[in-house]
Amino acid sequence: MLAELYGEEHHIFRESFRRFVAREVTPHAAAWEEARQVPRDLWLKMGQEGFLCPWVPEEHGGLGLDFLYSLIINEELIRGDGFGVGVPLHSDVASPYLASYGTPQAKERWLPGCVSGEVITAVGFSEPGAGSDLAAIRATALKDGGHYVINGQKTFITNGFVADLVVVACKTDPAAGYSGISLILVDKDAPGFARGQKLHKMGGHMQDTAELFFEDCRVPAWHLLGHEGQGFKYMMEKLQQERLEVCIKCQVMAEECLKEGLNYAKTRQVFGQPVGLHQANAFRLAEMATEVEMGRVFLEALIAAHLAGQDVVQRVSMGKYWLGEMVNRVAYQALQLHGGYGYMEEYRICRLYRDVRALSIFAGTSEIMKLIISRNLGLRG
Repeated sequence: MLAELYGEEHHIFRESFRRFVAREVTPHAAAWEEARQVPRDLWLKMGQEGFLCPWVPEEHGGLGLDFLYSLIINEELIRGDGFGVGVPLHSDVASPYLASYGTPQAKERWLPGCVSGEVITAVGFSEPGAGSDLAAIRATALKDGGHYVINGQKTFITNGFVADLVVVACKTDPAAGYSGISLILVDKDAPGFARGQKLHKMGGHMQDTAELFFEDCRVPAWHLLGHEGQGFKYMMEKLQQERLEVCIKCQVMAEECLKEGLNYAKTRQVFGQPVGLHQANAFRLAEMATEVEMGRVFLEALIAAHLAGQDVVQRVSMGKYWLGEMVNRVAYQALQLHGGYGYMEEYRICRLYRDVRALSIFAGTSEIMKLIISRNLGLRG
């Protein structure tokens, strides 16, 4: 389905980025996992090659390319063991808020850096007491002359330790629920802004995840994105693409898990024959391959609809739910095929298994996705 949308330029771009990943990411992935951090110079190298925010218009230093280029980057990073590199979040989740809702001054100041790698972005939405329930956020941003004064805390922030610019969800009207939420840009050097401890996660080790603190943090009023009280609306407008990004991750990770399981099943000998020739394992692999193929077909239909400008919130919610659960099933079965070796860190399936677990949690849990789906079916309490 997507093959019809790819042009020669897309194929050239994919080959170029694949070579970049093989040279600059894959050989270092294990060390970055150990350090729990991707070095800053990788971002600069990606920026120099045009691999960051490729959709940004030329007037702000970008290439003005379509979403298929972002898809290529996401896919090839995962295939090259760069799942934990926070580039997709920077390029296709955080930076679009700046491009869509930022003031001309904000765009001029930061968008070129988002493209070059000199500015790394993050989104600060989740709080210790507010994850899925965004109306429950407690961070406030109160107007004080020509500034906003922010107080509060954020957690589970991807790119939190390296971010130069954070899109922060705050209550500009603490009594107004969803309609009191606004989005404000916070620069790393803003007075009153601090980073807490680096969070130690089950998987995605090379991806830094941090707590952020705001104590009388003062930012100029022109850091407001769009209008006061419209933050929740803006988040809903951007969530379609964010969740589509997660769907892409789920699908490619499932394909990689299947590949690892199949390769092992063909080469590992048990009771005088390859593991995969035992009927139970052959059937298991057949089931995995079927689910992975179904996922690919559904994902490509979603991407095509998104590129066409269609509202696919319902289908993206279905994709986020089903693909998030599917990749966990496939990873489990692929590791099981490896037996004890699947539990060893030197086997790639071990890291894949750890990394996929979060895919049914972040950007909306499976349960939240099912809630959205059911409400769109007319099932409202």
